[in-house]
Amino acid sequence: MPEWAIENFETSRIELPYLNYMLLFLIEMGTNIGDILELRETSLDALAGKIIAVDAYNMLYQFLTIIRQPDGTPLRDSAGRVTSHLSGLIYRATNLMAKGLKLVFVFDGKPSELKAEVIRARSVRRAEARRRWASAKVPEEALKFAKASTRIEPGIVEEAKKLLEYLGIPYVQAPSEGEAQAAFMVRRGDADIVASQDYDSLLFGAPEMVRNLSAPRRGVKLELAVLSDIEHRLGITHEELVEIAILVGTDFNPGIKGIGAKRALKLIKEHHSIDELLAKSVIENAPGIANYELVRDIFLHPEVDTEYELRWSEPEEEKVKEFLCELHDFSEERVNKALERIRTTSSSSKEIVKESQRRIDQWL
Repeated sequence: MPEWAIENFETSRIELPYLNYMLLFLIEMGTNIGDILELRETSLDALAGKIIAVDAYNMLYQFLTIIRQPDGTPLRDSAGRVTSHLSGLIYRATNLMAKGLKLVFVFDGKPSELKAEVIRARSVRRAEARRRWASAKVPEEALKFAKASTRIEPGIVEEAKKLLEYLGIPYVQAPSEGEAQAAFMVRRGDADIVASQDYDSLLFGAPEMVRNLSAPRRGVKLELAVLSDIEHRLGITHEELVEIAILVGTDFNPGIKGIGAKRALKLIKEHHSIDELLAKSVIENAPGIANYELVRDIFLHPEVDTEYELRWSEPEEEKVKEFLCELHDFSEERVNKALERIRTTSSSSKEIVKESQRRIDQWL
């Protein structure tokens, strides 16, 4: 594993041009309603003591996208296995834990059938990116197309879960959308904030979400979205925010061509729902919103697991080192350094764990 990659990620010295493409690529995921949202700037210090429900797939995508060598090749061990995701987890997760954040990772389950077209389109784009990566003549082009070809294989998810277990970080397997599960956990009081790059968390009803949590610290601000603030400022309800997103387009429907977030906001503030817009012939029942009732139901009544359990524990340091250093060729010195960061926070974290467990118990 190249020393420069670990050092850059661990100390957050990745240059902004290197990061920006990754963030732009990820904007393709979820709904594009950012133009009408105002997010607060926040900090890791402000999040200390909070339980953060992390959109696991979203964060893994970021790690796999950004942690690469100059020619776009992901980090690999001596057996050729990709380790970019493990590098991201061990170094970034321990940095966040050292700052006092309590993490719980939420993994996607089976996607809705309505998402099939989006998944197919992404697969086509990634296949084209892989082709162009292979034929790229200069490192900058190779890196760009390599990032755009990022995908999460099943083995990557299983390895991530194993490392989280060894680090004592709980995870929840959602039956369907991870962001829906994370939003439910925050509404229920078992977590405080959803961490994701996508605004879908708000559509699923997350009271608060934070963006850029897994990005390097320098030059990238943490952004906090508070659903009640958004509703108050825009003069809409959560249900109306969902209507706006459907008009613009979501992972479950393409939306209406030519309608962006600002126009959708104006239409919904005047007419309150897509039903009214159609009844008054303000808009036609275009193919992009033909399934709007089903999409609305996905966001307002998502499938979630109500019987999860959150338990944090002390890291199993020998298992972490065996897994990372012996199996995947990580530097033992650097892994020890990462583990040392969270040893000093474990005692102060115990009260948070007890409180979160109490809140869970009252629902059982």
